[in-house]
Amino acid sequence: MRIKWFSLVRITGLVLVLTYHFFQTQFTGGFIGVDIFFTFSGFLITSLMVDEFARSDNFKLMAFYGRRFYRIVPPLFIAVLLVLPLTYLIDHDFVTDIGKQVAAALGFTTNYFEIATGGSYENKFIPHLFVHTWSLAVEMHFYILWGLIAWLVAKISRRLASGRRALTRFRWGLGLLTTAFAIESFVMMYFGAVGLKDFSPVYFSSLTHCFPFFVGGLIGVLSGIKAQGPIYRWTTAHCNPIIAGAVMLISFILLVALGDRMKFDALQTYQGGLLLATVLAGIMIYGARLLHDHTPNLKEPRWMTFLADVSYSVYLYHWPLYVIFSHMMVNWLAALLTTVLSIILSALSYYVLEPVIAGKRAHVFGHTVTWRQLQLPVITAGVLLAVNTGVVVKNAPQLSTLEQNLWVSGIYQDIDKIGTTHEAVLAAVTPKKKQATPKGDQEKAPGVSIIGDSVTLGTRSYLGDHVANSNIDAEGDRTMNLAYKVMMNQQRSHTLRQYVVICIGTNALDDYEEQTRKIIHDLEPGHKLILMTPYNARADADWNSSKLAVLERRLPAKYKFITVADWGKIAAQHPEVFKGTDGVHFGGIRAGDILYAKVINQALTAAKQTPAKPA
Repeated sequence: MRIKWFSLVRITGLVLVLTYHFFQTQFTGGFIGVDIFFTFSGFLITSLMVDEFARSDNFKLMAFYGRRFYRIVPPLFIAVLLVLPLTYLIDHDFVTDIGKQVAAALGFTTNYFEIATGGSYENKFIPHLFVHTWSLAVEMHFYILWGLIAWLVAKISRRLASGRRALTRFRWGLGLLTTAFAIESFVMMYFGAVGLKDFSPVYFSSLTHCFPFFVGGLIGVLSGIKAQGPIYRWTTAHCNPIIAGAVMLISFILLVALGDRMKFDALQTYQGGLLLATVLAGIMIYGARLLHDHTPNLKEPRWMTFLADVSYSVYLYHWPLYVIFSHMMVNWLAALLTTVLSIILSALSYYVLEPVIAGKRAHVFGHTVTWRQLQLPVITAGVLLAVNTGVVVKNAPQLSTLEQNLWVSGIYQDIDKIGTTHEAVLAAVTPKKKQATPKGDQEKAPGVSIIGDSVTLGTRSYLGDHVANSNIDAEGDRTMNLAYKVMMNQQRSHTLRQYVVICIGTNALDDYEEQTRKIIHDLEPGHKLILMTPYNARADADWNSSKLAVLERRLPAKYKFITVADWGKIAAQHPEVFKGTDGVHFGGIRAGDILYAKVINQALTAAKQTPAKPA
């Protein structure tokens, strides 16, 4: 039994996800589309469980697992095989460690693989092609757990009663458990998010992000599809098409508004935002269920049914295709091409390949297609694609060029630190001749101290050779407060040089202004401070990194000893430096090394004309 208007729910979730991935800086909260999918899946699966028990007084666990397997696994397997040949179109870095990505995707463990590797849609140097399959992992974990629990509840319900009483017990059992699990999961997310800077662990985890399934499951228990619950029957009796449509429309508008306002890196997203999106999705589902019963003579438009049918496969294809195309062409064209090709491949998969693989007849433009007819081409293509997958996996690098660059730079930096520490210790223990020092003398050790993050670390070797008399201390994920600690340690050990260059900001936190002012205040007199503005091709004006750049550009007017190295402005004028990168790092690209060093050297030249920090 197909419920009309459920297609709108699935399409809403899909569109939100696509717009988030295509236009992440403009539509920052579209990731709630996944929560709509989760809620709908929980509703549909639980409703069908109730229907099966009402029909047969039983719930067949293995049959349930079989249906879920055929719905999820073949499309995923096909998508992986079809996507990997396209990786030949882009830089080899994009298949870095691809074997583990494929294994995680097909093994439904991508969510924990991404947690272990620090993955996210928002902060990877080179985005994983199959990071989006994290949601399939959570979904599969839900199916395995919930199917087993429903089977146990069904057995207990049949032992304690029969007929309608057994069905009532089954409903009550599922209803209580969905409520308990939903509360437990959300509470774990709520408190698990406290103190985090990167929320990916609580977002990806099956334990903390399974509550939408159980919220949907609770709605499924209350409404059902064929076996309708008493609450749903009462609601239907007191409802009409206008009210049902209004419920759907209002919840849709609120979901779009949430998608426009929510942010992945905001604490409130995990302490209420995702729950609100889940509740609104549940209300939209309930409204669609009511509208179905109140519009018996109205058919769902074919285009709507089609998009809903292929939505799962579109989800599978869109992310890897977008990652590939977005590094080959302008964003709007990449988004358009991704959408069109995803729909074509999804239609082929859903209407032809999946039915044939399952042993069913496929219908293509009025023609019936069977496995016997497609056996040879499908097997041949499958073998060739499988061989290609093996070749891609075998030849894939374990580290990207950028990661190799950062790794090597980090080793050289550690070696330099050992030498610097040795010199500092010798200086501390060697007796010094007393010299008359003029009162107020503020002269500092000559040279340049550069304190930076992963961007600086990636170009460290080049900087050392092209910024005269410089000492470089850079580290990945370094924030302004951490840069402050490095500066103070060097200051206390008397290794901080006259010119202090702070290349921090890509990882700017909410306290960026306070931490910047601490650096300015606690820097000893006699130094000259150079602040390098951060650059992120994806950042818009309300990102902390962008706000920090605005603040830094204003500071020289107030503090004469401060000079700005405007990397944020210069880098934006040279997009070729970031071709094939994450829009932040350019490690390994010589043009980026040259430009970065040039910006610092120009700022140092300008700083020579400014006074040092006064006492």
